[in-house]
Amino acid sequence: MRKIAIALLLAATIVPAKANDSSAELATGGLVFVRNDAVEMRAEDLFISTAEIRVSYRFFNKTANDVTVHVAFPMPDIAVEHPDQDISVPTQDPVNILGFVTKVNGAPVATKVEQHAVAGGVDRTAVLRGLGIPLAPHLAATNQALDRLPRAKWDELVGMGLAAVEEFDAGKGKERHLSARWGLRTTHYWQQTFPARQETAIEHRYKPSVGGSVMTSLGASFARNEQWHAEMIRKYCIEPNIVRALDRARRGRDEAAPYSEQRIEYILKTGANWSGPIGDFRLVVDKGDRDSLVSFCGDGVKKIAPTQFEMRRKDYTPQGNFAVLILKRLPKQ
Repeated sequence: MRKIAIALLLAATIVPAKANDSSAELATGGLVFVRNDAVEMRAEDLFISTAEIRVSYRFFNKTANDVTVHVAFPMPDIAVEHPDQDISVPTQDPVNILGFVTKVNGAPVATKVEQHAVAGGVDRTAVLRGLGIPLAPHLAATNQALDRLPRAKWDELVGMGLAAVEEFDAGKGKERHLSARWGLRTTHYWQQTFPARQETAIEHRYKPSVGGSVMTSLGASFARNEQWHAEMIRKYCIEPNIVRALDRARRGRDEAAPYSEQRIEYILKTGANWSGPIGDFRLVVDKGDRDSLVSFCGDGVKKIAPTQFEMRRKDYTPQGNFAVLILKRLPKQ
């Protein structure tokens, strides 16, 4: 497949460089199922933006019998591995982390949720629940609950790899705190019946995890020979005209161009679990602002609105992940 990067290049105003603080995105995707040869995915309509991801499916049970299966939507794993880790999580909900909602044939579905806390490859959910500790390792309330445990429990949790003791001075002298270090696995699921020789429509929406950097070093002279720079060019299929636009924006100034980075990653391969390829696949990426730049890998992409780009495929079998880079124009200073 020839990869095409799509960009809208507008005149850029140069501003001074700032710190390139960055947060990491969590890869999300669509529904996951056990391999099923009775039900085919006739269509998938996927919309990706920094504000929301929406997916609509049309499934068809091609057999003479009803088919009932478990349908699951796995949230991305959340793991806090070191004190300075900054993960982009769009809600403060400890269970419905991405604000996931789903409908079947237009009617809301109440999903069940399964959560597991894992450390060192061992499921430690029961340990944390027994101590009354929330399972979401990234929330302040979880670390506050850990701090309230007796000191003997601190050593026990550290020994299990569930927590680490952090020491710092926040203006009140040296303090010691217990911080979460486990990974959280969350899955929404329900049982779905696909009637014989009928079509079933399933749709869901949620808030994406959007990674970001305050400013971008993409295309800067000091970065062009770095491995991460080459990997970024490949991952987002960034074409030379985008790099040239950033060069024009930074010319005569510091090395950082006046654009921040927004990064979204979506797992496409979950759509390959049905009978045969996806009959009609449509993807729309919305970059948000007219003067932002956007780049992603695709084939036959066309602009359909001032901020939206569309890709269509027939009989599509998705492979791997899909990554979107949005370079958001910073206001003049």
